[in-house]
Amino acid sequence: MPEIYVILSAIEKEGVLEGALFAVRHRGALHEIRRRVSMMIFWGLMIPFIGTTLGAACVLFMRNELKPLIQKALLGFAAGVMVAASVWSLLIPAMDMSEQMGKFAFVPAAVGFVLGIVFLLLLDRAIPHMHVGSDEIEGPRCVLNKSTMLVLAVTIHNIPEGISSGAVFAGLLTGNTDVTATGAFALAIGIAVQNLPEGFIVSLPIRSEGKGRGRAFLYGSMSGIVEPIAGGITVLLAAYITPILPYLLAFAAGAMIYVVVEELVPESAEGEHSNIGTMGFAAGFVLMMILDVALG
Repeated sequence: MPEIYVILSAIEKEGVLEGALFAVRHRGALHEIRRRVSMMIFWGLMIPFIGTTLGAACVLFMRNELKPLIQKALLGFAAGVMVAASVWSLLIPAMDMSEQMGKFAFVPAAVGFVLGIVFLLLLDRAIPHMHVGSDEIEGPRCVLNKSTMLVLAVTIHNIPEGISSGAVFAGLLTGNTDVTATGAFALAIGIAVQNLPEGFIVSLPIRSEGKGRGRAFLYGSMSGIVEPIAGGITVLLAAYITPILPYLLAFAAGAMIYVVVEELVPESAEGEHSNIGTMGFAAGFVLMMILDVALG
Protein backbone atom coordinates (compact mmCIF):
# COMPACT_ATOMS: atom_id res chain seq x y z
CA MET A 1 0.00 0.00 0.00
CA PRO A 2 2.73 2.59 0.69
CA GLU A 3 3.63 2.59 -3.00
CA ILE A 4 0.15 3.95 -3.76
CA TYR A 5 0.74 7.02 -1.65
CA VAL A 6 4.20 7.57 -3.11
CA ILE A 7 2.63 7.66 -6.56
CA LEU A 8 -0.25 9.85 -5.43
CA SER A 9 1.99 12.34 -3.64
CA ALA A 10 4.06 12.73 -6.79
CA ILE A 11 1.33 13.08 -9.38
CA GLU A 12 -2.07 13.61 -7.82
CA LYS A 13 -1.29 17.29 -7.28
CA GLU A 14 -0.83 17.63 -11.03
CA GLY A 15 -4.37 16.46 -11.71
CA VAL A 16 -3.28 13.42 -13.71
CA LEU A 17 -5.21 10.90 -11.62
CA GLU A 18 -8.56 12.57 -11.37
CA GLY A 19 -10.58 11.10 -8.53
CA ALA A 20 -7.72 8.85 -7.38
CA LEU A 21 -8.14 9.73 -3.70
CA PHE A 22 -11.81 8.82 -3.93
CA ALA A 23 -10.89 5.51 -5.53
CA VAL A 24 -8.56 4.64 -2.63
CA ARG A 25 -11.61 4.31 -0.37
CA HIS A 26 -13.22 1.73 -2.62
CA ARG A 27 -12.56 -1.84 -3.62
CA GLY A 28 -10.22 -2.24 -6.56
CA ALA A 29 -8.47 1.08 -5.89
CA LEU A 30 -4.96 -0.35 -6.26
CA HIS A 31 -5.75 -1.86 -9.64
CA GLU A 32 -7.37 1.36 -10.86
CA ILE A 33 -4.47 3.54 -9.76
CA ARG A 34 -1.93 1.23 -11.36
CA ARG A 35 -3.94 1.16 -14.57
CA ARG A 36 -4.09 4.96 -14.75
CA VAL A 37 -0.41 5.37 -13.91
CA SER A 38 0.53 2.77 -16.54
CA MET A 39 -1.56 4.53 -19.19
CA MET A 40 -0.07 7.91 -18.26
CA ILE A 41 3.47 6.57 -18.63
CA PHE A 42 2.60 4.68 -21.83
CA TRP A 43 1.31 7.81 -23.56
CA GLY A 44 4.13 9.89 -22.12
CA LEU A 45 6.67 7.57 -23.74
CA MET A 46 4.70 7.33 -26.99
CA ILE A 47 4.38 11.10 -27.53
CA PRO A 48 7.90 11.49 -29.04
CA PHE A 49 7.29 8.55 -31.38
CA ILE A 50 3.98 10.07 -32.45
CA GLY A 51 5.90 13.26 -33.31
CA THR A 52 8.29 11.31 -35.54
CA THR A 53 5.40 9.48 -37.22
CA LEU A 54 3.50 12.70 -37.94
CA GLY A 55 6.65 14.24 -39.41
CA ALA A 56 7.28 11.21 -41.60
CA ALA A 57 3.65 11.30 -42.77
CA CYS A 58 4.39 14.55 -44.63
CA VAL A 59 6.16 12.47 -47.29
CA LEU A 60 2.77 11.06 -48.26
CA PHE A 61 1.63 14.49 -49.41
CA MET A 62 4.82 16.26 -50.55
CA ARG A 63 5.49 16.31 -54.29
CA ASN A 64 8.91 17.95 -54.29
CA GLU A 65 12.03 17.77 -52.14
CA LEU A 66 12.36 20.11 -49.18
CA LYS A 67 13.97 23.44 -50.03
CA PRO A 68 17.46 23.83 -48.47
CA LEU A 69 16.51 26.93 -46.46
CA ILE A 70 13.50 25.18 -44.93
CA GLN A 71 15.61 22.15 -44.08
CA LYS A 72 18.21 24.38 -42.40
CA ALA A 73 15.48 26.10 -40.37
CA LEU A 74 14.03 22.76 -39.26
CA LEU A 75 17.42 21.37 -38.28
CA GLY A 76 18.21 24.53 -36.33
CA PHE A 77 14.81 24.35 -34.64
CA ALA A 78 15.39 20.72 -33.60
CA ALA A 79 18.82 21.67 -32.22
CA GLY A 80 17.34 24.53 -30.16
CA VAL A 81 14.69 22.28 -28.64
CA MET A 82 17.26 19.64 -27.69
CA VAL A 83 19.63 22.13 -26.05
CA ALA A 84 16.85 23.73 -24.01
CA ALA A 85 15.49 20.32 -22.99
CA SER A 86 18.97 19.22 -21.95
CA VAL A 87 19.37 22.25 -19.69
CA TRP A 88 15.94 22.77 -18.11
CA SER A 89 14.53 19.24 -18.14
CA LEU A 90 17.69 17.22 -17.46
CA LEU A 91 20.77 19.04 -16.15
CA ILE A 92 19.05 21.43 -13.73
CA PRO A 93 16.87 18.67 -12.19
CA ALA A 94 19.99 16.47 -11.92
CA MET A 95 21.73 19.17 -9.86
CA ASP A 96 18.60 19.86 -7.80
CA MET A 97 18.44 16.16 -6.88
CA SER A 98 22.05 16.34 -5.67
CA GLU A 99 21.68 19.46 -3.48
CA GLN A 100 22.51 17.40 -0.38
CA MET A 101 26.07 17.28 -1.75
CA GLY A 102 26.40 21.02 -1.18
CA LYS A 103 29.12 22.62 -3.26
CA PHE A 104 29.67 19.32 -5.05
CA ALA A 105 26.09 19.08 -6.36
CA PHE A 106 27.52 19.52 -9.85
CA VAL A 107 29.43 16.22 -9.72
CA PRO A 108 26.61 13.82 -10.80
CA ALA A 109 25.57 16.20 -13.58
CA ALA A 110 29.15 16.62 -14.83
CA VAL A 111 29.98 12.91 -14.67
CA GLY A 112 26.72 11.85 -16.31
CA PHE A 113 27.07 14.49 -19.03
CA VAL A 114 30.56 13.29 -20.00
CA LEU A 115 29.44 9.64 -19.99
CA GLY A 116 26.57 10.55 -22.32
CA ILE A 117 28.98 12.18 -24.76
CA VAL A 118 31.28 9.15 -24.67
CA PHE A 119 28.35 6.74 -25.13
CA LEU A 120 27.15 8.48 -28.30
CA LEU A 121 30.71 8.75 -29.58
CA LEU A 122 31.10 4.97 -29.24
CA LEU A 123 27.72 4.31 -30.88
CA ASP A 124 28.68 6.65 -33.70
CA ARG A 125 31.78 4.58 -34.37
CA ALA A 126 30.23 1.15 -33.82
CA ILE A 127 27.11 1.44 -35.99
CA PRO A 128 27.32 2.02 -39.76
CA HIS A 129 25.21 5.03 -40.75
CA MET A 130 24.96 7.94 -43.15
CA HIS A 131 23.77 11.50 -42.56
CA VAL A 132 21.23 13.40 -44.62
CA GLY A 133 22.90 15.25 -47.49
CA SER A 134 26.05 13.13 -47.33
CA ASP A 135 27.25 10.09 -49.27
CA GLU A 136 30.01 9.28 -46.79
CA ILE A 137 29.51 6.18 -44.65
CA GLU A 138 30.41 6.57 -40.97
CA GLY A 139 31.25 3.65 -38.69
CA PRO A 140 32.25 0.17 -39.90
CA ARG A 141 32.05 -0.60 -43.60
CA CYS A 142 29.02 -2.68 -44.52
CA VAL A 143 26.70 -3.70 -47.36
CA LEU A 144 23.62 -1.88 -46.06
CA ASN A 145 21.83 0.36 -48.54
CA LYS A 146 21.69 4.13 -48.18
CA SER A 147 18.10 4.23 -46.93
CA THR A 148 18.87 1.87 -44.06
CA MET A 149 21.95 3.86 -43.04
CA LEU A 150 19.97 7.13 -43.07
CA VAL A 151 17.46 5.55 -40.70
CA LEU A 152 20.26 4.20 -38.49
CA ALA A 153 21.76 7.69 -38.22
CA VAL A 154 18.50 9.05 -36.79
CA THR A 155 17.91 5.96 -34.66
CA ILE A 156 21.29 6.41 -32.94
CA HIS A 157 20.42 9.83 -31.59
CA ASN A 158 16.84 8.85 -30.74
CA ILE A 159 18.15 6.47 -28.07
CA PRO A 160 19.15 9.22 -25.59
CA GLU A 161 15.85 11.00 -26.22
CA GLY A 162 14.03 7.83 -25.20
CA ILE A 163 16.25 7.42 -22.14
CA SER A 164 15.61 11.04 -21.10
CA SER A 165 11.82 10.58 -21.22
CA GLY A 166 12.07 7.26 -19.41
CA ALA A 167 14.36 8.69 -16.72
CA VAL A 168 11.98 11.56 -15.97
CA PHE A 169 8.95 9.24 -15.71
CA ALA A 170 11.02 6.84 -13.59
CA GLY A 171 11.78 9.74 -11.23
CA LEU A 172 8.07 10.50 -11.10
CA LEU A 173 7.23 6.90 -10.20
CA THR A 174 9.75 6.78 -7.40
CA GLY A 175 8.24 9.90 -5.82
CA ASN A 176 11.14 12.26 -6.51
CA THR A 177 9.93 15.74 -5.59
CA ASP A 178 12.15 17.36 -8.23
CA VAL A 179 10.09 15.72 -10.99
CA THR A 180 6.45 16.54 -11.76
CA ALA A 181 3.97 14.97 -14.15
CA THR A 182 3.57 18.18 -16.12
CA GLY A 183 7.34 18.55 -16.31
CA ALA A 184 7.67 14.99 -17.62
CA PHE A 185 5.01 15.63 -20.25
CA ALA A 186 6.59 18.97 -21.16
CA LEU A 187 9.82 17.13 -21.98
CA ALA A 188 7.94 14.48 -23.98
CA ILE A 189 6.05 17.13 -25.94
CA GLY A 190 9.26 19.09 -26.57
CA ILE A 191 10.98 15.98 -27.95
CA ALA A 192 7.91 15.27 -30.10
CA VAL A 193 8.02 18.80 -31.50
CA GLN A 194 11.64 18.43 -32.58
CA ASN A 195 10.88 14.95 -33.93
CA LEU A 196 8.36 16.40 -36.40
CA PRO A 197 11.00 17.90 -38.71
CA GLU A 198 13.30 14.96 -37.99
CA GLY A 199 10.79 12.41 -39.30
CA PHE A 200 10.13 14.62 -42.30
CA ILE A 201 13.79 15.17 -43.13
CA VAL A 202 14.71 11.48 -42.97
CA SER A 203 11.72 10.37 -45.08
CA LEU A 204 12.24 12.74 -48.01
CA PRO A 205 15.72 11.50 -49.07
CA ILE A 206 14.39 7.93 -48.99
CA ARG A 207 11.52 8.97 -51.24
CA SER A 208 13.90 10.80 -53.60
CA GLU A 209 15.91 7.58 -54.01
CA GLY A 210 12.93 6.06 -55.78
CA LYS A 211 11.31 4.28 -52.85
CA GLY A 212 7.50 4.42 -52.69
CA ARG A 213 5.76 6.96 -50.45
CA GLY A 214 4.54 4.19 -48.16
CA ARG A 215 8.01 2.74 -47.67
CA ALA A 216 9.54 6.17 -47.13
CA PHE A 217 6.91 6.87 -44.47
CA LEU A 218 7.55 3.50 -42.82
CA TYR A 219 11.32 4.05 -42.72
CA GLY A 220 10.90 7.55 -41.32
CA SER A 221 8.45 6.57 -38.61
CA MET A 222 10.40 3.45 -37.59
CA SER A 223 13.49 5.58 -36.96
CA GLY A 224 11.65 6.79 -33.85
CA ILE A 225 10.44 3.43 -32.50
CA VAL A 226 13.60 3.12 -30.43
CA GLU A 227 12.44 6.03 -28.23
CA PRO A 228 9.50 4.32 -26.45
CA ILE A 229 11.56 1.12 -26.27
CA ALA A 230 14.52 2.85 -24.57
CA GLY A 231 12.14 4.83 -22.37
CA GLY A 232 10.15 1.75 -21.40
CA ILE A 233 13.29 -0.16 -20.38
CA THR A 234 14.37 2.82 -18.26
CA VAL A 235 10.98 2.96 -16.51
CA LEU A 236 11.00 -0.80 -15.86
CA LEU A 237 14.35 -0.34 -14.11
CA ALA A 238 12.99 2.58 -12.03
CA ALA A 239 13.45 0.81 -8.70
CA TYR A 240 17.11 0.16 -9.48
CA ILE A 241 18.07 3.48 -11.04
CA THR A 242 16.74 5.73 -8.26
CA PRO A 243 20.17 6.15 -6.62
CA ILE A 244 21.75 7.10 -9.96
CA LEU A 245 18.86 9.14 -11.37
CA PRO A 246 20.85 12.44 -11.40
CA TYR A 247 23.61 10.71 -13.36
CA LEU A 248 21.08 9.19 -15.78
CA LEU A 249 19.38 12.53 -16.47
CA ALA A 250 22.75 14.17 -17.14
CA PHE A 251 23.79 11.18 -19.25
CA ALA A 252 20.78 11.74 -21.51
CA ALA A 253 21.60 15.46 -21.67
CA GLY A 254 25.20 14.76 -22.72
CA ALA A 255 24.07 12.34 -25.42
CA MET A 256 21.56 14.88 -26.77
CA ILE A 257 24.13 17.68 -26.83
CA TYR A 258 26.49 15.37 -28.74
CA VAL A 259 23.82 14.97 -31.41
CA VAL A 260 23.32 18.74 -31.62
CA VAL A 261 27.02 19.54 -31.99
CA GLU A 262 27.97 16.55 -34.14
CA GLU A 263 25.00 16.48 -36.50
CA LEU A 264 22.26 19.10 -36.30
CA VAL A 265 24.32 22.29 -36.14
CA PRO A 266 26.78 21.30 -38.93
CA GLU A 267 23.92 20.10 -41.16
CA SER A 268 22.00 23.35 -40.60
CA ALA A 269 25.08 25.33 -41.73
CA GLU A 270 25.91 23.33 -44.87
CA GLY A 271 25.96 24.93 -48.31
CA GLU A 272 25.47 28.62 -48.97
CA HIS A 273 25.77 30.79 -45.86
CA SER A 274 22.47 31.69 -44.21
CA ASN A 275 21.27 32.75 -40.76
CA ILE A 276 18.08 30.74 -41.09
CA GLY A 277 19.50 27.83 -39.08
CA THR A 278 20.40 30.18 -36.22
CA MET A 279 16.92 31.69 -36.27
CA GLY A 280 15.42 28.20 -36.20
CA PHE A 281 17.67 27.34 -33.25
CA ALA A 282 16.49 30.41 -31.33
CA ALA A 283 12.83 29.59 -32.01
CA GLY A 284 13.26 25.98 -30.86
CA PHE A 285 15.21 26.97 -27.75
CA VAL A 286 12.67 29.58 -26.66
CA LEU A 287 9.71 27.27 -27.32
CA MET A 288 11.19 24.43 -25.25
CA MET A 289 12.20 26.84 -22.48
CA ILE A 290 8.64 28.17 -22.31
CA LEU A 291 7.19 24.66 -22.31
CA ASP A 292 9.44 23.48 -19.49
CA VAL A 293 9.19 26.56 -17.27
CA ALA A 294 5.45 27.12 -17.80
CA LEU A 295 4.45 23.48 -17.44
CA GLY A 296 7.23 22.14 -15.24
